[in-house]
Amino acid sequence: MYASFKTRKLWPLGRPHVRWLVAMLCIAATLGNLLLYFSASAMPSSLLVLNLAAMLGLGWQYRQSRSSIELRPQELADRLLQVQENERHRLSRELHDDIGQLLTVAKLQADWLQRRVPAVLQEHCASLSGTLDETLANVRDVSAVLNPRQLASLGLEASLRAHLLRTLDKAPVHWSLECHQRLAGIPEEMAVAAFRITQEAVTNMLRHAQAKNLLVRLQRQQEGLLLFISDDGLGFAPAPHPGREGQRGMAGMLERADLLGGTLSVKSLPGKGTQIEALFPWAPRSLERANISRNP
Repeated sequence: MYASFKTRKLWPLGRPHVRWLVAMLCIAATLGNLLLYFSASAMPSSLLVLNLAAMLGLGWQYRQSRSSIELRPQELADRLLQVQENERHRLSRELHDDIGQLLTVAKLQADWLQRRVPAVLQEHCASLSGTLDETLANVRDVSAVLNPRQLASLGLEASLRAHLLRTLDKAPVHWSLECHQRLAGIPEEMAVAAFRITQEAVTNMLRHAQAKNLLVRLQRQQEGLLLFISDDGLGFAPAPHPGREGQRGMAGMLERADLLGGTLSVKSLPGKGTQIEALFPWAPRSLERANISRNP
């Protein structure tokens, strides 16, 4: 991942002219001072004004140079997440288009060999074909996780349901997705944030929590979209600053909520499970549309 920062222009459109003007003022002021020194004359008011103009020009130039490169945490985090999403989309395309096609060709060749090899080799060919089928399915699953294409076409609820079905298919977890309201009109960035937070929470649960039950709830509220995730796993001690203490998944969740002006709270204790609640406020331009979708 490549970090980015915002650069601002040092000068307006005529910055070469301004630069030369400041240089000429400094040269003129220096020459005037030298002539005044060698002639032992009193300083005229015009030379005093020239010195002041040169000093002001140098001060302005120094101030502009100090603020030429300015790191803005909110914009930096936004850019980092954007780069992350772009990289996920690129990897998804490579998996689906390149590796997926190669595996498909290998599967066809294995099937062709299986029809022509002696009976003594049939078992090995069948095993090879089964391995290729499983690998191809795993590649497609990873590609779908990296780039949930169905978000745009199916919507947030259907995309989350498909993800939970795929991810928890062989896991000993009883799960439910509750959504009793229509989610039409939700901005794309809000849907992506809710999907990624749920994705990270489910991944953490499978890796560490050893939970038996999982609840994911989406609820449209007057102030915004509420996402609630709860499990009955082992729990953990949430860090006050997840990024500093190595909890990168939690730090990513907080960043996604912050970028949309929302909030994210995590309640968990060892042996007491985990509850994650994220609220994404409606943007002013979409608040009216969201209320209309809520009350059709």
